[in-house]
Amino acid sequence: MAVRTQWTVEHSCSHQVVHDLSKRPADKRAGFARWLAAKDCSECWKAARDADTESKEEWLAAKRAEEQQAAVEWATKFDMPQLEGPERALDWGQRSRHQLMVSAHASLVVEGSWDEADWAELEEKARSITRAGWWIDQRDAEGADLLELLDAAGEEDRGTENPFR
Repeated sequence: MAVRTQWTVEHSCSHQVVHDLSKRPADKRAGFARWLAAKDCSECWKAARDADTESKEEWLAAKRAEEQQAAVEWATKFDMPQLEGPERALDWGQRSRHQLMVSAHASLVVEGSWDEADWAELEEKARSITRAGWWIDQRDAEGADLLELLDAAGEEDRGTENPFR
């Protein structure tokens, strides 16, 4: 007598599904059927995955909007210039500049030994970099490195858009 290949499994979502387990070794079919019973059926799993993806997308969009609002408010408060570049890079550049500047202030002034005069000098250098792409390129930099990065920024990054970057 051959080990059956068709298994009716009642999944944890309460749906019963007939599974063809003929491609599994005969001695592994019963164990696999038990494992399947502890899982949602394919339809329920897909529905949950799709719903979860949608909620992640909504969460990410809300987080980006919140970050963008904070970046715009910060730029206005500290008289930062508008960034230049492709339309799709402007918001990202603003968020990157804001995050790096906040990180730098925390590292250099709050936790470091800089005073407000030192910080004001760094802010002036930061104002001279208006290319969104430069700020995006620095998005993973440490805040403590910002002065060195600004000093290293070439003249091509000080307010002019390089179409090849």
